[in-house]
Amino acid sequence: MIAPSEIKQMTLPEKLELLEAVWSEIASDPDQVEVPQWHKDILDERQRAFEEGRDKAIDWEEAKRQIEKAIR
Repeated sequence: MIAPSEIKQMTLPEKLELLEAVWSEIASDPDQVEVPQWHKDILDERQRAFEEGRDKAIDWEEAKRQIEKAIR
């Protein structure tokens, strides 16, 4: 295991490489990560809002346009 003091000594690219390795390991077995109930609750509410017409879907191109506009 890498000690926090060792991480502090790493360069940013080394830290990012470590982070990527850790994330890849976690992602290799997603069943080991429990999804919190509050995440499920939010997704359920968003699904209900869409089904009841309180929310609408947009295509990916429109979503990208909105994101780009918001960050400029």
